[in-house]
Amino acid sequence: MTQKLLLMAAGGTGGHMFPAQALAEAMLRRGWRVKLSTDARGARYTGGFPHTTEITQVSSATFARGGLLAKAMVAPKIAGGILSMAWQMRRDRPDAVVGFGGYPSIPALGAATLLKLPRMIHEQNGVLGRVNQLFSTRVAGVACGTWPTDLPDTVPHEHVGNPVRAAVMERAGAGYIEPGAYPMSILVMGGSQGARILSDVVPAAIAALPQEIRQFLRVSHQARDEDMERVSTFYAEQGISADVQPFFSDVPARMSEAQLVISRAGASSVADISVIGRPAILVPYAAATGDHQTANARGLVDAGGAILIPESALDARALSAQIEAVLSNPQAAMQMSLAALSAGVPDATDRLVALVEQLAEEGK
Repeated sequence: MTQKLLLMAAGGTGGHMFPAQALAEAMLRRGWRVKLSTDARGARYTGGFPHTTEITQVSSATFARGGLLAKAMVAPKIAGGILSMAWQMRRDRPDAVVGFGGYPSIPALGAATLLKLPRMIHEQNGVLGRVNQLFSTRVAGVACGTWPTDLPDTVPHEHVGNPVRAAVMERAGAGYIEPGAYPMSILVMGGSQGARILSDVVPAAIAALPQEIRQFLRVSHQARDEDMERVSTFYAEQGISADVQPFFSDVPARMSEAQLVISRAGASSVADISVIGRPAILVPYAAATGDHQTANARGLVDAGGAILIPESALDARALSAQIEAVLSNPQAAMQMSLAALSAGVPDATDRLVALVEQLAEEGK
């Protein structure tokens, strides 16, 4: 029996790559061959993919970056990427093609469209990204990670949730240790790229906490490379135990040990928080396309598992007050943990697998 082939296409951020990783892990277990099409930026996030995933870097580009010369080269780069992928697909004939968004997914989805191969999209956010919006009417359907998702009325869609990596599923529903007079952890995440505003505000907010809380705290803070030294120095000067890194490869472990998570509202971060079940303070990225991070946060906030602070209202005093409210009230923190779990979709990967297998079957 011929081994079935899944071709995935994903852009260069953790938000696109982590759900693709979860799908790759599941499809390989089911005996499929799995290929990933991405670019050099996306390849940085493939370290956690199963080693049997075949990873191809393809030429793509975006009009959102660079000067006039770079913009003039966008169309030729994309066209070259599509032709390259079309040649590969004619040879390999994938049984299903799944795009996860980001401009590096254009070549694979474009080639699959030209060759009329079975194809679908998984949209992580509550608002379609630009590339997924472009292809949403050219695929069999859209699997929605966040619900509701803002979609054109004519686009077939199904809510599946956002798949999380095996390392997250291993800690799904991990027992929550409520805050108290013993070592407590805060995990600060700015997404896979870090976030300057969190580095600007969070350390001062933690430093402003009452001593009876602050003395027990240890902080894991994800910061951009250029912010690491000043953030680390500030924590040290304030006598706060902090591990500051540009990227944590062990986020699931750190999150499961945390009493509180302070984070952007990227789709993967929200999914991880809800599957593991941790109280959170979410600060949506104000410049996100269509304000999609606020849409991502809605379910977790409405369930009572998270506190939302708009970027425009974020300052050290306001944030410190919210941190204190969670860490000084063990019963409320426990309720937030349970509420976060209630908003999770731990079987999101299984739901997406079912759609991929259905797509491949119908494509015959």
